[in-house]
Amino acid sequence: MTQTYQEPLVTSHHASAPVIEMLDISITFGNVHALDQVSLRLYPGEVHALMGENGAGKSTLIKALTGVYSIDAGTITVGGQRHEFHSPSAAQAAGISTVYQEINLVPNLTVAENMLLGREPRRFGGIHVREMNRRAQQTLRALGLDIDPASVLGEHPIAVQQLVAIARAVDVDARVLILDEPTSSLDGDEVEKLFDVLRRLRADGVAIVFVSHFLDQIYEIADRMTILRNGTLIEERMVADTPRLELVQLMIGRELEELDRLGRGSGSVPDPSRVPVLEVVGLSRKGALEATDLSLYDGEVVGVAGLLGSGRTELARLLFGADSADHGEIAIRSTRRRLRSPRHAIDRKLAFTSEDRKAEGIVGDLTVADNMLLALQASRGWLRPIPQSVRTRLVQQYMEALNIRPADPQALMRNLSGGNQQKVLLARWLITDPHVLILDEPTRGIDIGAKAQIQSLVAELASKGMSVVFISAELEEVLRLSHRMVVMRDRRKIAELSNDDVRVGDLLRIIATEATDVEQEGSSDD
Repeated sequence: MTQTYQEPLVTSHHASAPVIEMLDISITFGNVHALDQVSLRLYPGEVHALMGENGAGKSTLIKALTGVYSIDAGTITVGGQRHEFHSPSAAQAAGISTVYQEINLVPNLTVAENMLLGREPRRFGGIHVREMNRRAQQTLRALGLDIDPASVLGEHPIAVQQLVAIARAVDVDARVLILDEPTSSLDGDEVEKLFDVLRRLRADGVAIVFVSHFLDQIYEIADRMTILRNGTLIEERMVADTPRLELVQLMIGRELEELDRLGRGSGSVPDPSRVPVLEVVGLSRKGALEATDLSLYDGEVVGVAGLLGSGRTELARLLFGADSADHGEIAIRSTRRRLRSPRHAIDRKLAFTSEDRKAEGIVGDLTVADNMLLALQASRGWLRPIPQSVRTRLVQQYMEALNIRPADPQALMRNLSGGNQQKVLLARWLITDPHVLILDEPTRGIDIGAKAQIQSLVAELASKGMSVVFISAELEEVLRLSHRMVVMRDRRKIAELSNDDVRVGDLLRIIATEATDVEQEGSSDD
């Protein structure tokens, strides 16, 4: 679908003037136009969603507003006054605060110390601890948060730390609060608590930028949205006036039906009479996973469903040797194996992408090419470097096959969007020619277009005979791709079922049902 953009912005439904207005912002990195005449306006007392695929320019636009990047062209006005921010501290002084997905706080300090870090009240030449706690408590209560300001931040769950980061931004009198994927690690109740805080801030006149890939959350909390694609402005819309299907089409530039053509379990249905490529019996680790059985056949996608903390990731790490099992057996094509380390797993043609790509996947300061070839080089040993001709051929082949952008093998990994980083990690393992591919949340935190590409790739790999363990918190995604599904809860497997007319509600029922009831239902069907 081709979108012709005529008017730069829609007529405001808001009576007041924008607190922030960015006009015709352009930023270029080398030959890459990261932003091309993009405009954004933020009104007080509104939640403004910034929408678009990974690589659309959302992060670049935020960094231009907050002084991380200098702009090549365009203007930024705050309260009607033109500004040029050359550092994040300059933006913060103008009332613009950002809370990133990776919380930038100090876990070994108290809540109050984090909230007033660098701005601590002083008395007799030292920090006035009582006044600091009082001031932090006042801000927390104003946000409806019952958090002890004297408690150590690291003792709280991620959701509370996220709220403390927001409270810190509020304490510096933020006129604009930017939230970059704030709900990616939160459960439903935690999201609602965050939204309660955002509604209070909105009522107080704060302009909030909300970046999220969860459409349900956008429609629940956001008033207005700006849609970007490939570094250009597509449209500004009122959320209530925009059907979801239309929003998706604007973001990805093509019809949603193209995504729905992804076949459910596109590989050939496996024949259980054959020898499984991977078989696990009684695999367990104290405090991580109870005894679990699993079999996987050539060309099969086995989906692993369950809530956070259900044991999905623990199972993946044990399968790959990243953690050591206390009990159980792993057989690869009927041969018992003890996977003492990831190196042993790689040697036996297993591959694994972690759910935490930033901490356990990408090496930000290395190039795309170096990141892509890490696993192959490790399997060869560091004393046997990959010949340059082979490096060039492999990198070019997989950059084209996975449509990695920018198509520059010398680009630093940290400068790629999340979706393109995930593609590089997939390429890293595909280069090793694995028989079993273990994917833990491969589409978390990336846009719908990149998700479709990765899902399509998984289906294609299965159709060519590769076996895949696919872990995702999105049950629709598990259903779309899997031949069979393993359902987990409380760090144990509670059910296994073939993907025959299974619906999301069926999986939810299993997750919510007592394990004994599930077992009785399974036995009654035999």
